[in-house]
Amino acid sequence: MHLVRDWHSGIEAVAAQFHGHAYDMHHHDEWLVGVTHAGVQDFYCRGQRRQSTAGRVILIEPGERHDGQAVHEEGFRYSMLYLPQAWLREEMGGRDADIGFRKTLADDRRLGDAIAAACRAIISGAPRLAIDATRDRVVELLRHHLGKGERPTPDAGSSVAERAMDYIQAHYDEPFSLDDLARATGVSDRFQLSRVFRRRFGTSPHACLVEIRLTKARAMLRLAVPPAEAAMASGFADQSHLGRWFRRAYGLTPAAYRLGRTNVPDLDGLAG
Repeated sequence: MHLVRDWHSGIEAVAAQFHGHAYDMHHHDEWLVGVTHAGVQDFYCRGQRRQSTAGRVILIEPGERHDGQAVHEEGFRYSMLYLPQAWLREEMGGRDADIGFRKTLADDRRLGDAIAAACRAIISGAPRLAIDATRDRVVELLRHHLGKGERPTPDAGSSVAERAMDYIQAHYDEPFSLDDLARATGVSDRFQLSRVFRRRFGTSPHACLVEIRLTKARAMLRLAVPPAEAAMASGFADQSHLGRWFRRAYGLTPAAYRLGRTNVPDLDGLAG
């Protein structure tokens, strides 16, 4: 089992695999949102036994007693987020927000994918902006399951997105969160910022940040800067972090690119 706490929000992320008996009857103070990746996850909750199979989402409210066990010998594998009560209520409209899960099990592929992505980001120690983006995706997709409608989209011009892009380009080598970016651009909340940014640039602030960092690292590698130095100077956590993104974007390692073994055309600027 892997368990990591995101100290910024208090969310805990768990990735686990169990065979046979998993855990006894218990409850949590947090809201639990999880997704089964493989196997059959059998558990008791809300007065009956339930079974979650691959792709199904598990939704458990604070105080709801539940246990867990595997049905088959191969066991089951899942990811789970533990969302603090106060934090989730604030995200849904305030401390007195009237929220509750309609179902314990849901067939919601988008939410399942979002939960898995948020768990990966937190457990891997992804940059703040990446964790914020995956976490907010979970929050938005949870609104329906908690009895809340879609968040209203305030009218905002493209100038907000342009200011956000200017900030990202000026601070690409520094860690910052979506809340930091929203404050810097004068937007009321990060959800509004993400919407107007995607409408203007067709992608998320985090994706643009990675693209800018890759462009900076690529330019340094062309000047024979060692990959480790290029990674730190362009805002990546370390050489391996740069390597993962570099291979995804260009299909080769930073070291290979530095030595000139590439036919990939240069992308010297971010298309707007």
